[in-house]
Amino acid sequence: MANPSILILAGDGIGPEVMSEVKKIISWFGDNRGLHFDLSEDLVGGCAYDAHGTPLHDDTMAKAQEVDAVLLGAVGGPKYDALDFSLKPERGLLRLRKEMDLFSNLRPAQCFDALADFSSLKKDIVAGLDIMIVRELTSGVYFGEPRGIHTEGNERVGINTQRYTESEIARVARSAFELARKRGNKVCSMEKANVMESGILWRDVVTEIHAKEYPDVELSHMYADNGAMQLVRNPKQFDVIVTDNLFGDLLSDAAAMLTGSLGMLPSASLGAPMANGRPKALYEPVHGSAPDIAGQGKANPIACILSFAMALRYSFDLGTEADQLEAAVEKVLADGLRTGDLMGPDGGTPVSTSEMGDAIIAALAA
Repeated sequence: MANPSILILAGDGIGPEVMSEVKKIISWFGDNRGLHFDLSEDLVGGCAYDAHGTPLHDDTMAKAQEVDAVLLGAVGGPKYDALDFSLKPERGLLRLRKEMDLFSNLRPAQCFDALADFSSLKKDIVAGLDIMIVRELTSGVYFGEPRGIHTEGNERVGINTQRYTESEIARVARSAFELARKRGNKVCSMEKANVMESGILWRDVVTEIHAKEYPDVELSHMYADNGAMQLVRNPKQFDVIVTDNLFGDLLSDAAAMLTGSLGMLPSASLGAPMANGRPKALYEPVHGSAPDIAGQGKANPIACILSFAMALRYSFDLGTEADQLEAAVEKVLADGLRTGDLMGPDGGTPVSTSEMGDAIIAALAA
């Protein structure tokens, strides 16, 4: 059988640095566990614009459609702020999500014990936190039509349309329920059914899917604004949260800070199964391109490494190996190794980007 294929899109800023550590870990699994992947690399974001005049070349898009998984580093930077909206680096990422039809965005928020003091919340509130936010990714207000800035009379008007179909809601709801069955068996669906018709439809469809297909899973509903408050009041009440594109964007970033650092959080964006049974998939860290520290060895590679762990779990059905990689990360943190973003008042052993990657490999090998 052919090796599973991965397209690496390191992107901009610290993207190439953190991706270098992932490539070292992929090589380690090949050398020590016999897990070999066919790797290819290409450009996305600002570097793609510099090379091709577009944030995602058509040839790169075609490659992404053919591989088993895409690993992405980060895109963007102030160098590209003056570009037309259609040419900004982030449009490359949005095109990948849209054309691969990656409708289910998985954003775990897990607080490692060694980092519980780094959260902006009290340690007892976040210690042991393990939430999965499932965000619908290809519809809603970010893609709805009509949209744009228009002139009406003597002033400009900005328009974005929140639009969802039943089938779009149903498929992301199923994704959340399936995940919950493998975790704490609880789903909380968040919307604004009190003021938005799309929220009413969202609640109705999630309720119908639950009753017909997943009655064994505990389902609750919550308005998204209350959900934001509950995330900072009592986050451990949640297991899986499912929500739309806009609210998912906001809530997952709020949940990210419960863990202490954006540099710690991975994500997966999954679509429908391909002919080989694997889902269309893109894995990326939650953090941005951090151009202010790019090239200095200061970046935390853990979010990108944990994104690869998610790829092992969700694309390649290698849950044992994913567990081993996550345990290696936890051990390194428990041993006190820290990149700059993780240095707190209690100190720790400062390490560079590459030293953190090497330490995680050493923990894997132990």
